[in-house]
Amino acid sequence: MIFIPNRDFLEFHSLPIEVIFAVIDRAGKLAAHWHGRTMPQSLLGKRIGIIVDDTGWRNTTAFDLGAKAMGGVCVQTPISFNVRETTVDIAGYLDNWFDLLIIRTKELATLQEVASVADAPVINARTKTNHPCETLGDLAYVQSVRGTLDGLKVVGVAADANIFRSWVEASKIMPIHVTQVYPERWHVTDPDLLNQNFRTSTDIRDLLDADVIVTDSWPSDGTESELLPFQVSASLLDRGRKNVIFLPCPPVARGEEVTSDAMMHRACQSRQAKSFLLHAQNALMEWALTKPVS
Repeated sequence: MIFIPNRDFLEFHSLPIEVIFAVIDRAGKLAAHWHGRTMPQSLLGKRIGIIVDDTGWRNTTAFDLGAKAMGGVCVQTPISFNVRETTVDIAGYLDNWFDLLIIRTKELATLQEVASVADAPVINARTKTNHPCETLGDLAYVQSVRGTLDGLKVVGVAADANIFRSWVEASKIMPIHVTQVYPERWHVTDPDLLNQNFRTSTDIRDLLDADVIVTDSWPSDGTESELLPFQVSASLLDRGRKNVIFLPCPPVARGEEVTSDAMMHRACQSRQAKSFLLHAQNALMEWALTKPVS
């Protein structure tokens, strides 16, 4: 594995592209080990702290399971940030005990503050701003199916929120093209994310040329009349590419961002893709805890 001094994973584009590809390639190998029940004990003796200061369960459960499967000691700590203790103090106490910190919390700024003072690497297990592990897992799955990510066309039918923003982050460094298809008031406009591999659209027909289609939950401030025209259905998937991969992000609300028949469509591979969340996160933990060769 490639080593760089900063082993935090807070935003998708915060790592060099060669590290991302190394992690994705390693995820494929770890998938084979997982299915063969021959997981390497590469985290043996490593102490990993998981902090869930927000809702959700999938990727933190996968982190816990994966760390233990590779020999690590994993502890979930009941911490709430930005309540009484300062983040700096909390980070100092955690540094006494853990070699790696995996944190799900609301504010990306909180993770950045922990990472700025902690010796232990910090992995972003989701914030309200972004969710880079989710995108990393999906890309590892897509590579396992297609064999390459070069030139991948991704269409996100989603608002400017944590799931889709991480795809835009990925477009800054990966050889992929990302298009957001959604009503204009939810388009990504952050100048720090805009780049030549990303564009916005309000034309649902852009899905027809996609290699990968991603959806997310409807925004709470939206109305059915605004959002229903952007619902992904089986009939829409039938009109797309023959080998399109449809990845609705859980939790999925059938009847809103997707129809029930879309979830049953041959293109829908959400369940299979989420298996790679485990493998990609395992590879990420290995990388974060890899020491440089002297």
